[in-house]
Amino acid sequence: MKSLLAPAILLSAAALSASAATVTFNEQIAPIVYAKCAGCHRAGESAPFALTSYQDVKKRGALIAAVTQSRYMPPWHAAPASVNYRDERRLSDTQLALLQAWVKQGMPEGDPAKATPLPAYPAGWQLGQPDLIVSFPRAYRVPADGPDIYRDFVIPVGLAEDQWIRAIEVRPSAPKTVHHMLYYADVSGTLRKADQGEGTPGFAGLSLPRGTLSLGVWAGGTQPHFLPEGVARPFPKGSDLVIQEHFHPTGKEEMEKTVVGIYFAKQAPERRMLSIQLPNEFGLFSGLRIPAGDKSYTKRDSFTLPVDVDAFAVSAHAHYIGKSMKLTATLPTGETKVVLNIPNWDFAWQDGYQFSEMLALPKGTRLDGEVVWDNSATNPHNPSTPPVLVKWGEQSRDEMGSVTLELLPHLQTERKLLTDALNARARNDQKAAIDRDPAFGDFLEDLFSGKTAVFQAGERKSQQ
Repeated sequence: MKSLLAPAILLSAAALSASAATVTFNEQIAPIVYAKCAGCHRAGESAPFALTSYQDVKKRGALIAAVTQSRYMPPWHAAPASVNYRDERRLSDTQLALLQAWVKQGMPEGDPAKATPLPAYPAGWQLGQPDLIVSFPRAYRVPADGPDIYRDFVIPVGLAEDQWIRAIEVRPSAPKTVHHMLYYADVSGTLRKADQGEGTPGFAGLSLPRGTLSLGVWAGGTQPHFLPEGVARPFPKGSDLVIQEHFHPTGKEEMEKTVVGIYFAKQAPERRMLSIQLPNEFGLFSGLRIPAGDKSYTKRDSFTLPVDVDAFAVSAHAHYIGKSMKLTATLPTGETKVVLNIPNWDFAWQDGYQFSEMLALPKGTRLDGEVVWDNSATNPHNPSTPPVLVKWGEQSRDEMGSVTLELLPHLQTERKLLTDALNARARNDQKAAIDRDPAFGDFLEDLFSGKTAVFQAGERKSQQ
């Protein structure tokens, strides 16, 4: 009982301590706001208003107290876990108590001599000046209305030498209509022809050829990060950059001309990274059918590591009615580590979480992923009133879901053992899905432009 009461006692103590003394903007509040909020809430960034001065913050004080107390802001949906995350925006209980106390006390400014200076935030690119800046050759018109759009855009880069990418930072010109982007390197040159074949920028579809290399993902709320030292993604010489964008029409016609900043590693990494998704391929093979009214429809998946690995990041993905996400790692000793726990999913904020330090996971570790959806009328994010049956699909009103762990084989010599296991898993998952429902094979052919070969997305990931 003592351990269950401890967090509540600590929070109460923090609140009492904060409210017992005068809390001022200059001493206690500015450091919180400047560290956790102003990175986005400043001129030229994505947030709708600035929080870079006492006047800015006082004007929004009551709103700030409300949205921080509910943990709607700052946008950080991962609960405390067995790992520490880089650049965590989550406010501590003490910081929450200070904000509440400051607003209740009338939001005093405090002694100007004790004012916290505004940090020198980076101007323009968050990660500094990129090594290479490219953009769409032409802007793409996103209609005001209609279904979601998945479109691929090819940017000829044509580097004369192989490079390795440590980070990609994107700047969409119409961010409100772009739900997410996937980046790829096309070494074949064939997609450039597809881009030029429809008369408008880009081409439709999800299918990409064998050998296309995954370079990462961006979604609303994603912070740009460098990969850890010694980790990088290959970008072979002569490759085109392919950006696959998911557009969600907003009621207003938009013109999107994405600008991309690329940061290269100084040398090739000694180990090549891989990704593991649970369930596989965003739940494509899981038989996802969420009945109307089901408040806790759940899909689980597991994978046992055949080699020692070092994990460095985790992320999750679902659509509107996603409810919660979890990834755990059960070590051969029986110890269980919570790698990611998102108890309240938010479709509008899909961040990636890099670990402060590499997470060593030995051979035999079982990874367990869980995704839960709420398709009830009480879910305020449900786009259908009344609720309807929801199946796997590309549109935002459809659903998909998975958690993804990014890692390195501890020994590069064992990488093939891991890629073979991942590819076998993808084939087995597809076969099981077709065995359950023979019509699923036809669905795959339609989804991936008539391809009848084994589904390649998992293999693309394992070929990084």
